[in-house]
Parts: sequence; C-alpha cells; structure tokens
Amino acid sequence: MTLSRRLSWFLLAFGAWSWIIWITFVKNLVKDGSGLAFDNGHPTAYFWVHLTLAVVSFFLGTVVGAIGLRGLRALGRTP
Repeated sequence: MTLSRRLSWFLLAFGAWSWIIWITFVKNLVKDGSGLAFDNGHPTAYFWVHLTLAVVSFFLGTVVGAIGLRGLRALGRTP
C-alpha cells in the first residue's frame, strides 16, 4: 500500500502534535497544585489514569508518526 504525500505529512504531523500536547500535559500534571494529582505528596488515581493515558498516547503518536515517515520515505524512492 502506498500513502499519498499529503496523508504521510498529516500522519507525521499528528505524531509530533501528540508528543507536544502530552509532554505539556504531563508537565502540568506533575506540577498540579489543586490536589487532584497528589494527596499529601502521594499520587492519586487521577494521576495514574492520566499518566497511563499519556504513555499510551506517546506510543500511538510514535507509531502514527513512524507510519507517516515511512510513507514519505517510500514516496522519495519511487520514480
């Protein structure tokens, strides 16, 4: 299967966007002062659920971005 150039760039951009958004979210989660993420210095269920969501999103963003990158590389090799 061959991906179009437009779709390949979209997938690559989506993967990068996913990393940027979730890195920002995790930084804010760790610095949380509202009491949702930490209770007396101990992580809460809210923290663990959202950290799990972030890790899964990092993985999926990497996979989607890699597919986009492979699509662009394949287009560069075809005449």
